[in-house]
Amino acid sequence: MALREQLKKMILEVLPGVDCVIGWGAGYDALHAAPLFMRAPEDVERFLSGPLGAFGAVQNPALFLPELAGKKIGLVVKGCDSRSVVQLAAENLIKREEVVIIGFPCEGVIDLHKLRNKLAAHFVVNEPGGVTAVNLAGDHLALTAGGQEYTFKRDEIMADKCPRCREPNAVISDCFAGIERRADNIADDYEDIAALERMSLEDRFRFWEQEMSRCVRCYACRNACPLCVCRDHCAGASRDPHWLTQADSTRDKFMFQLIHTLHLAGRCTGCGECQRACPLGIPVLLLKRSLGRAVEEMFDYRAGLDTEAKPPLLTFRVEERKIKEREW
Repeated sequence: MALREQLKKMILEVLPGVDCVIGWGAGYDALHAAPLFMRAPEDVERFLSGPLGAFGAVQNPALFLPELAGKKIGLVVKGCDSRSVVQLAAENLIKREEVVIIGFPCEGVIDLHKLRNKLAAHFVVNEPGGVTAVNLAGDHLALTAGGQEYTFKRDEIMADKCPRCREPNAVISDCFAGIERRADNIADDYEDIAALERMSLEDRFRFWEQEMSRCVRCYACRNACPLCVCRDHCAGASRDPHWLTQADSTRDKFMFQLIHTLHLAGRCTGCGECQRACPLGIPVLLLKRSLGRAVEEMFDYRAGLDTEAKPPLLTFRVEERKIKEREW
């Protein structure tokens, strides 16, 4: 049985016992997927519509869980999505018993920024109706737009997070569809961070200054983050204390991103929704990955793997195992 059919069967089995099941359906054209809230059996027929299947299921549905607290929710998740669910539960932001998790193995998702750059000379990827047909076959993606067909290798347009993903399968689930993917030989060498660190401090600052100058402060990165749950009290909007001005300055834009990054230190699961949602394609995930690596090296902790583990920056110990301040 195809993965989509297995998932549909599981959703139908779960549906009577929950308020809704959140998965993915068709977006505004053949290329884009969108979150789908399934409340009735007929809604399930729209699940993972189109040929992309899980390859188009880019959004992280864990985003909606804190807002639906108190309701029984079914959630269809790939590996990085499931880590967000685990982290929300570990921080008591949701109750594990209120979520029915339907997991599946992920083979990677499309990076629409990469695709947009490759097709910029031909048409606008995000224009509604721009893409009329998509076919994913093996290692190639073919799409039709403006009467022309374009073909790309899967690796060329896959999100950067996918080849280094150590948890392609849902790390926690109540039912699991498909066959688990082996990830024993996958390692994250943080080469993207190392490339930045090889720059001089001046060049690195110029890099971020140039990137942040493009920011329009739409806060899509914040709104798409499943662990960024204090939106009503966000530093980007707060006037007491007044952290940021409304000036269109690179300084204020960078300040917001640094605050956002620090709030996610030891909590970010690397789902990449912040960077995916950015309309300008600013590599804000680099900031989160840099602190994520530091937390992993210093505290032996990776977010979203254990519902019972507490994030190290949300706890206190007299002396950390790798921080021997008493020996200084």
